[in-house]
Amino acid sequence: MPLTNRQVLLRRRPRGLVEPADAELVSSVAPEPADGEALVRVTYAGVDAAVRTWLDDQRGYLPPVGIGEVVRSAGIGEVVASRCDAYAVGDVVTTLTGFQEYVVVRDDVFCTPVTGMDVVDHRAVMSLYGPTGATAYFGMHDVGRPQEGQTVVVSAAAGATGSVAGQIAKIAGARVVGIAGGPDKCRAVVEDFGFDACIDYRADDVRAALRHHCPQGVDVYFDNVGGEILDAVLGRLATNARVVLCGVISSYLTGEHPGPANYVNLLSKTASMQGFNALNEWDRFDTAFEALRRWSADGLLVHRETVYDGIESSIDALNGLFTGANIGKMLVKIADPEEPR
Repeated sequence: MPLTNRQVLLRRRPRGLVEPADAELVSSVAPEPADGEALVRVTYAGVDAAVRTWLDDQRGYLPPVGIGEVVRSAGIGEVVASRCDAYAVGDVVTTLTGFQEYVVVRDDVFCTPVTGMDVVDHRAVMSLYGPTGATAYFGMHDVGRPQEGQTVVVSAAAGATGSVAGQIAKIAGARVVGIAGGPDKCRAVVEDFGFDACIDYRADDVRAALRHHCPQGVDVYFDNVGGEILDAVLGRLATNARVVLCGVISSYLTGEHPGPANYVNLLSKTASMQGFNALNEWDRFDTAFEALRRWSADGLLVHRETVYDGIESSIDALNGLFTGANIGKMLVKIADPEEPR
């Protein structure tokens, strides 16, 4: 009997949050893999800010999702049929699954078998041992370069990337201050992720709080939000500071990117501000994952997930990312993983 594949298709370009008419959940027959292909049963789809940017008609490092196409997202799943030498039935892989129950994969740069784990923890892979963990690692380790005794500030600190990036700075011996929205998130940043302090941008005067928590200035700023928060931290930079541009979630819904007035501090403080893309370090992902696994095994690194259940909740999860519904990695559970063999 053919497998049924439920998919979330883009029906029109959203403006702001995704509305019900912007996407549609449809059912079709799952595809049969051709020569050189394998069929993957998706267990978890990851929800990242990039998912929303791909729905706009603007070209980035990947083309926008076309009208009528599956909403693109990274994910993890299990091979259930294979006509490809690279994958056997039962293998666990990460790929651009999209919001759907089954996806066809090939032996290419987009699909990676999960290795080095006796029992694959699908949620941990999505939180740490995939693009999210690699982004935190390369952004903080390569660009931020925190040193012992320095002060590091991380925005969106309760999120998937920020929570890991801040913990990497702690491992390096830095004092780490997070910025997050709401008391629950700030509590998680300090109590769960081990930051030294957290500023609630919804309740606190961010500039005053930065003066209080960073009296000697900010040596490293890992920026996930842009906008007014970026401007506030630029006004508190220490000499030779490094600003890591990872994301601009404050403007993904509006498309507006107001320039920071305090950029002149980069000159006066002989500081640097650098963007990066972890995919440019693809050949070093194993190095990042080895370090992340070691730190996790040593109890130095923890991860959390916020999980929405069922493919029908995919759009709610995506909108929830922008309304502050998540702590840690936002995931949609599509199906239960198979029991370990």
